Amino acid sequence: MRILLIEDNIDLADAIRMGLKTFGHTVDLVHSGTEALTSLTTRRADADFDVILLDLGLPGMDGIDLLKAIRKHGTPTPVMILTARDAIEDRVLGLNAGADDYMTKPVDLKELEARTRALKRRSTTEAISTVITHGDIILDPASHSVTKAGETISISRREFSLLQKLMENSGRVISREQLNQSLYGWGESIDSNALEVHVHNIRKRLGNKLIRTIRGVGYMIEKISDPL
Repeated sequence: MRILLIEDNIDLADAIRMGLKTFGHTVDLVHSGTEALTSLTTRRADADFDVILLDLGLPGMDGIDLLKAIRKHGTPTPVMILTARDAIEDRVLGLNAGADDYMTKPVDLKELEARTRALKRRSTTEAISTVITHGDIILDPASHSVTKAGETISISRREFSLLQKLMENSGRVISREQLNQSLYGWGESIDSNALEVHVHNIRKRLGNKLIRTIRGVGYMIEKISDPL
């Protein structure tokens, strides 16, 4: 998943970001409400965030005001509030402002990751199950595992994310820009051929015909037609 973390406590933000990255997620980080609002309302990447993690006590713009602003803008991305405010009134205020879930600090990283995945599942109306199947290939985000014909396949964290993105959108061409945005956070250096290397490694493990190159555009996995 690609996650936007909005948190002004630098040490806490870095700890959450690094912790979520160990689960295989890409985490972009901003430290103020105004910076977050600019990112979410002006960047082409805003539609690619799977979940937003939002602190309430932000400089420049309070988290509740930010939440109302991005909902007014039409951003549908699920929002998890992370805050030290634990009063019932604060929970009600946050949920009524457009939040999808609410956790009080300090948070348990495993619970945060699990609830973040749950938000993503609920927002993905096309998928009944978190497990994605394509022929004899099965990808399970919950266990971060890939099998082919029953055999477990070992792939890197970024290759898993790339494969998941393509399998979730089988039958659709995903541009190179969209794929790079889903794999790398803001400010991360990207080698010019990094995407090609990841695709090559996946093909090597799962078959050369799985991922199709659409020259000048990006990549896709063909949709398998349902048997009559």
